[in-house]
Amino acid sequence: MAGLYLEEFQPGMVIRHALTKTVTESDNMLFSVMTLNPQPLHIDFDFASKSEWGRPLVNSLFTLGLMIGISVHDTTLGTTIGNLGMTDTTFPHPLFHGDTVRVETEVKSVRESKSKPDRGVVEFEHRAFNQNGVLVARCVRQAMMLKRPA
Repeated sequence: MAGLYLEEFQPGMVIRHALTKTVTESDNMLFSVMTLNPQPLHIDFDFASKSEWGRPLVNSLFTLGLMIGISVHDTTLGTTIGNLGMTDTTFPHPLFHGDTVRVETEVKSVRESKSKPDRGVVEFEHRAFNQNGVLVARCVRQAMMLKRPA
């Protein structure tokens, strides 16, 4: 598996993910429709043109999912048991159609499970940037990770 095991994570470790994605109008519309989100700032070009942004904003939950998704191959692919939570999620700058997202992940903490010897918890801080290096999303995520098989 491409993901890392608990023992391979070290606090302070920063992973700059090679995968990037240019977000399209289709991505934003499909996600908004699939999640039944009728927010006109995401799906109504006329409405959005009269907002302070002058154009549609990418749905922030799509941005969150993309940010974490980009991180999976280098961190948790096949080695995670599940997400335990996400905290401190912020979107300091909007993401727009045509923006290209890049992501970095910092390992904040690592600890073994007290009750199950085959696993532990890793706390990640994910940060997403647009093509100009502007921070568009940040999230702290706790994941239950497998230890390397004996």
